Amino acid sequence: MQQSNEVTTAVFDLAVIGSGPGGHEAAMRAAKAGLKVCLIEKGALGGVCVNWGCIPTKALLRSVEVLELCQKAGTFGVVAGIPSFDLAAAVKRSRNVVLKLSKGISFSLGKAGVEIIQGEAVFRGPCDIDVVRDGAIAASVRAAQTIIASGGRSRKLPGLEPDGERIITSKEALALKEVPASMIVLGGGAIGVEMAWFYSKAGTAVTLVEMMPRILPLEDEDISLALQRSFAKAGITAVTGAKLENVVKNPDGVSATLHSDGDGTREIGAELLLVAVGVSGNTEGFGLEQAGVETSRGFIVTDAVCRTSAANIFAIGDVRGGMLLAHKASAEAAIAVKAACGGTPEPLDETMIPRCVYAEPSVSSIGLGEKEAEAKGYTVRTGRSLFAASGKANAYGSLDGLVKLVFNDGDGRLLGAHAVGHGSVELIGELGLAMKLGVTAEQLASTVHAHPTLSETVREAAENALGH
Repeated sequence: MQQSNEVTTAVFDLAVIGSGPGGHEAAMRAAKAGLKVCLIEKGALGGVCVNWGCIPTKALLRSVEVLELCQKAGTFGVVAGIPSFDLAAAVKRSRNVVLKLSKGISFSLGKAGVEIIQGEAVFRGPCDIDVVRDGAIAASVRAAQTIIASGGRSRKLPGLEPDGERIITSKEALALKEVPASMIVLGGGAIGVEMAWFYSKAGTAVTLVEMMPRILPLEDEDISLALQRSFAKAGITAVTGAKLENVVKNPDGVSATLHSDGDGTREIGAELLLVAVGVSGNTEGFGLEQAGVETSRGFIVTDAVCRTSAANIFAIGDVRGGMLLAHKASAEAAIAVKAACGGTPEPLDETMIPRCVYAEPSVSSIGLGEKEAEAKGYTVRTGRSLFAASGKANAYGSLDGLVKLVFNDGDGRLLGAHAVGHGSVELIGELGLAMKLGVTAEQLASTVHAHPTLSETVREAAENALGH
């Protein structure tokens, strides 16, 4: 690798690699703590979350939410013409949202005094990093400590490598110019579910294929089954306990053999195949072995405070593994920076991390599911309340779904909270605080909730657990 002209070595207290939710949060916190910080980013500021993940996905989902509301306008007494969907315009709007947020991150980092270095980081040792642009070393950094926040990428399956035309990932799905007539979505996790719902509402005939017995297999069973029923009513075909084999690309699309537990074997075809089978960490190409950083199964190995096998290097976010969520990366940033500054941070408890899926109805959860709690030895008491009984849900015309709360029968403490329904993601803040504070069923039930709000369903679920 060539060095461009003469490159001097810049010295920093902390180098941050990657500008996603974890990376830019870490850089900001460290700068505010008085450290001299640089942030190295090879792409657009904001990482996958801002540019090709959370933000553009939610912007597009909002577009089809508006479309669906327009289609139902007559039921609300609103007389309107027949709406149509312009995917190109929706994508353009989503990219404008992305650009605004990316510029905001740049401004905030600059204001905090963080030096942004554009290029790809390559370790030469635990403290030395070359920054490569266009195949040449454009900058050299010596950092007392480094936080790796390089994020993740879509996992690839043998024989299903994306070509950007017939076999795509969620990244390509966020930038299509036309709505495909049909699509197979392989993977019933959060990304697959959100993409299936979006394209179904946009007018695509969608078949969602999941290997496990139900979609969102890591969520509480009652919640994922409720979403599956809502998808069926919306015309989304979800095939669970299924495998996709013998995938063949042709000029009109893809064809494959679908094996499912319930329906046996059949041939299936679609214009596009979207592969959404998980994420692996971005651990390759930047010399982790030179820095003495250990990896395992595609992720960087760390201890409870995000420290790697190299004592001065930390890893946070998707590249660290665990729950692959933006807000988890941000929480880990706070832990890593505190440890880098010599503090003793409290390790992150993954049961306290909320999870959200932004389909319609949306799904939100935190803590343990009912069966998960029982497997850990708890005697549980559950409470349920249907949104169909909510005055606000009826006023909105969105009746699907429920809130399910899981309590420890011994002391009444909340072990897990789960919801599926319109607006359920906006309830997770209260439930997360309740988990954090060890709130009991009695305390939740006795808390006055404003009427009419969807949050009343939380109180009613707690009352149900108490037998009221």
